[in-house]
Amino acid sequence: MKYGAVNIDPEIMGGTPVFNGTRVPIQTLFDYIESGETLEEFLDDFPTVSQDQVVEVLKMAKKTLTTEKILNETFIR
Repeated sequence: MKYGAVNIDPEIMGGTPVFNGTRVPIQTLFDYIESGETLEEFLDDFPTVSQDQVVEVLKMAKKTLTTEKILNETFIR
């Protein structure tokens, strides 16, 4: 299934969410950010991922974390 710049396919990386058209897990982007790496470093290290894809994923994360309805549906059980 494709969700914007994200692809989830059991045949690709066992269903791990990846950037469309790549085998680069979305988690890798957040690992880079968490460790203090820059977006430029991430893009240099993973040239199959475009800056537009990174921006789209970050916008998806922002929307998820700033929308109360989505937070309630996703994180409150």
